[in-house]
Amino acid sequence: MTKRIIPCLDIRDGRVVKGKKFQNMQDVADPVTLAKQYEAAGADELFLLDISGDDRENFLSIVGDIRASLTIPLAVGGGIRSFSDAEATINAGADKVAVTSAAITNPALLTEMTEAFGSKKVVLSIDAKRIDENKWHAYIQGGKKDTGLDVINWAKKGVQLGAGEILLNSIDADGVKEGYYIALNEAVANAVSVPVIASGGAGEKEHFANVLSGKTNAALAASVFHYGSIDIAKLKTYLQENNISIKES
Repeated sequence: MTKRIIPCLDIRDGRVVKGKKFQNMQDVADPVTLAKQYEAAGADELFLLDISGDDRENFLSIVGDIRASLTIPLAVGGGIRSFSDAEATINAGADKVAVTSAAITNPALLTEMTEAFGSKKVVLSIDAKRIDENKWHAYIQGGKKDTGLDVINWAKKGVQLGAGEILLNSIDADGVKEGYYIALNEAVANAVSVPVIASGGAGEKEHFANVLSGKTNAALAASVFHYGSIDIAKLKTYLQENNISIKES
C-alpha cells in the first residue's frame, strides 16, 4: 500500500500554531498560504485541526478557503462535538472529519456519521498516552483527562462503529522530535483493518522511514515542515530510496 505524508495545521484564532505535548502554543503562519505551499511541495493530504473550538464560524470559513485552494484531500478535526458539527464541517469543504472526545462521550456519533457520509470520510482521532509498558490510555480535553480507555480496545471499537481511519496522536512524543512512537503505532495498526496515521515525534527523515516501514499507513507532522527542517519533496525521495512505497511529489 502506498504510504502518505500529511502536514498538519493546528489552527487557533485564524492562525497556524504549534506547541509541545499539547501545550505552549506559538504562532507560525497564515493557514491558506501554508496549505498552498504544502500541496506544491508534494503533500499527499492535509490535516486541519481546530485546537480551541471557540469560533467555529471563522474556522469553517478557513476550511472553505483552504478547500478552494487545494486539490489534495483535506481532513478536518477539532471542535466536533455533535453530528451537526460534523455535517457543517463536510459542507464547508472537508473530505474527512476527525472526532476525538465526542466519539468517546457519544460512540454512536461514529455510526451516525458513517451512515450519513460513508466510512471513508470518518476518522477516529485518538490522543494516546503511555501509562505502562505497551499500554496506553485514550485522553480527552486536549490531552488533559485520562478516560481510562485502553487505546487498542478503543481503536477496535471505533472501527466496529464505522470509522474508516485512525489518527493516532502520541501525547508523549508530540513536538519532542525524537521519533514516532513505533510500538504504539504498530500495536494499533496490527489491531485494526483500516489505515492508521501516526502523529507526534517527527524530527528527522529517518523517523518517517522508521514508522512507515511497518503497517502504519501514513505519517503526520507539523513543526518539521512549518520551520523548514524537512522538505516534503526531498523526504519523499528519501523514502522511495529506502524502498518505502510513496506517491511521487
